[in-house]
Amino acid sequence: MMRAALLLAAGLAVSTPALAEPVLLISIDGLRPGDVIEAEQRGLRIPNLRRFVTEGAYATGVVGVLPTVTYPSHTTLVTGASPAKHGIVSNNTFDPRQINQGGWYWYASDIKVPTLWSAAGAAGKSVGSIHWPVSVAATGVTWNLPQIWRTGHADDVKLVAALSTPGLVPELERATGEAYAAGIDESIDGDEKRGRFAIKLIEAHKPEFLTVYYTALDHEQHAQGPGTPQAHAVLERIDAVIGKVIAAELAAHPDAVIAVASDHGFETISRETSLHRPFIDAGLITLDDKGAIKAWDAVPWIAGGSAAVVLARPDDAALQAKVAKLLADLKADPTNGIAAVIGKDEIARMGGNPEATFYVNMMPDATLAGFAGASAPLRGTPKYHGTHGYFPQAKNLRSTFLIMGKGVPAGRSLGEIDMRAIAPTLAQVLGVELGGAEVSAIRFDAARK
Repeated sequence: MMRAALLLAAGLAVSTPALAEPVLLISIDGLRPGDVIEAEQRGLRIPNLRRFVTEGAYATGVVGVLPTVTYPSHTTLVTGASPAKHGIVSNNTFDPRQINQGGWYWYASDIKVPTLWSAAGAAGKSVGSIHWPVSVAATGVTWNLPQIWRTGHADDVKLVAALSTPGLVPELERATGEAYAAGIDESIDGDEKRGRFAIKLIEAHKPEFLTVYYTALDHEQHAQGPGTPQAHAVLERIDAVIGKVIAAELAAHPDAVIAVASDHGFETISRETSLHRPFIDAGLITLDDKGAIKAWDAVPWIAGGSAAVVLARPDDAALQAKVAKLLADLKADPTNGIAAVIGKDEIARMGGNPEATFYVNMMPDATLAGFAGASAPLRGTPKYHGTHGYFPQAKNLRSTFLIMGKGVPAGRSLGEIDMRAIAPTLAQVLGVELGGAEVSAIRFDAARK
């Protein structure tokens, strides 16, 4: 991807002097830019999100990172770095033998570069975060309600409380009169509850930098597909939540700059392929008598519409050749749905997982199945209707960026931008230094009042 060209085309440049204003960053998982920009044409009633288009600036699309899934993307949103640099290369940690029980990259200690949280905290600013991915024990966060779950058991509620800022969960539960949402809860009811907790956090503590994450739109688009009536209904309810949170933020900080971002777009899917099946058949993965992986020479690391392929011995030329031929043979049959297979040089150029020797990208209507044991077929029908995770070049994978407030011109289209430009832009507004960002900030000084 021609990142520099994208930046210049969008009118971006070297960062301008800092504003040092409070910032609220809201993430709506899976929000497609067209659902905001073309809301009326799509029958969506989202006045609070539409407000950004008329009163602020907006990207026509945000080119994301590899892979286009939640945790790598959200880490880019708060670091300005690609997964290869910031270290969060997938949603799930690498666990081919599945001993981590589906564990995700929950812990901020896995982030290898400074974050907006740490930069703001180091500058003496108060920082809050609600349900943001990869935020457990995040440095610099004064009031933290991190995202984490294990099994969906009631003990998960205790886990979130234990890993939050001491006393914060009971304080906000008293203020709202309700229990906090479970970490695994991806429903719109859970998002609305987190919105009420965000409002009480703002009212009580007035953080100068706050990140808030909403997940129900992503959940509904997986289940029903993007652009469906069910997905639209969820987005309209999230819009109402955001309107209330924005009102609370502006009451606490009248000069606040408010940004809304998303992590990826969506594709509608109708078929799936198991990469594990041919790897097992080729002897690259060995199963035990219970059908679990007991040994592997090469294994796919699935991320929805793409997969990193990790070799146990990456310098083994014979193993490389065997895996390369296997992947080429699979790609040659269009019924397998493989659009591309790339190697290490291209992975590095795209800022993807440095542990991967190969990366597989699926066709837009196809996805990759998770590991399902010895009897899983090569091809099948997915149990859901939408996904993401593909290489970021695809237009349908573009994500959203909206921003309004002091110093932001009204009605300004930024064109297509690079996701890595968002964090340095917000650092500039906050008036803090963010080391590790790979591109420059969006330049608003020509229109600043």
